[in-house]
Amino acid sequence: DLDECAASPCKDHQYCLNTDGSFSCKACDASCVGCTGEGSEKCKTCASGYMKEEEKCTDIDECNLPEKVCTKENQDCVNTSGSYKCVCSEGFEDKDGTCVQT
Repeated sequence: DLDECAASPCKDHQYCLNTDGSFSCKACDASCVGCTGEGSEKCKTCASGYMKEEEKCTDIDECNLPEKVCTKENQDCVNTSGSYKCVCSEGFEDKDGTCVQT
């Protein structure tokens, strides 16, 4: 079997899997920018919104950072994978970018 992966035939966001007589390109984990294999522990570098923790790229909880990310009045932070979103608190709704009481 010729190791086709030695020639790095895959794209930047993929890793190469050598198979008998061939190869396949597999997508890197969402937490990675470039990878050497499957999963968040095989990242070359972590994607934006992720940090290296115990050899894995793990999601940064922006809602628990010392500096508040959702600064508007009556707004709550919701952590998402690799990011966050700001939503109006319960009992409030978004009216032209301001959270007003419902």
